[in-house]
Amino acid sequence: MGSGRGLRCLARIGLAAAAALPALQAAGGARPEQTAAVALVVSVDVSQSVDDSRFRLQMEGIAEALEDPGVIAAMTGHPGGTLFAMVTWADRAGLALGWRRIATRADALATAAQVRATPRQSGEFTCLGQMFRTVTASVIPALPVPAERIVVDVSGDGIDNCTDPDDLEAERTALLATGATINGLPILVPGENDVVGAGAYRAPGYGLRATPLPQERTDLAQWYGAHVVAGPGAFLLKAAGYGDFSRALRRKFVIEVSGLAAGKRAE
Repeated sequence: MGSGRGLRCLARIGLAAAAALPALQAAGGARPEQTAAVALVVSVDVSQSVDDSRFRLQMEGIAEALEDPGVIAAMTGHPGGTLFAMVTWADRAGLALGWRRIATRADALATAAQVRATPRQSGEFTCLGQMFRTVTASVIPALPVPAERIVVDVSGDGIDNCTDPDDLEAERTALLATGATINGLPILVPGENDVVGAGAYRAPGYGLRATPLPQERTDLAQWYGAHVVAGPGAFLLKAAGYGDFSRALRRKFVIEVSGLAAGKRAE
């Protein structure tokens, strides 16, 4: 990494840590509406490999998870409920749903309806590093109240194909410096991402530098485990295709919001 780029990443880490400090210092005795136990950022891959049908399956899966009685119980069981935001990402990352508090069943159902109505963001490449940067720079600093835990829930069906591995690690480190935990939900599609690596499909201006993992036997779940999942209590939970996304996400939300220990990998 060049010295200029490294300094910029270090500067972002410092700014992100300062911005997130209030979220990690919830004052004792504060009223429930002044704090939240959990702030959950749902981060969804909408790159070219995610066609309209797959995009709709993802939005429906998130909405169904928010309507699930077990998820609602977990989200509303904390004083102050759960803060929720959704980011979609491809060539760039965008805030699809800004922060809102889910403290009642009605809040959860209203958020589910908004998720279903989310329009598709255009994009070709799978720029995970750009998403990390956006969440660090603008999503977490916009938290309306302090949160005891910040969880970034990343789902997708491919590896980053527009960020140098060193830069990707720097962006992840900057996000972790905010106090966030990054969990992964790789969507495994037989015949598409059984084996992943540098490949030939790269964004313009980016070379074919090999991933550190052995490409001939690295699947998407292994890549997510190495390059996405990080932070206190972080874990990975696989979806066996887009049809399994809703089931996997329901389980993942309950674990994330309740703070249950899941270990590094939860099948």
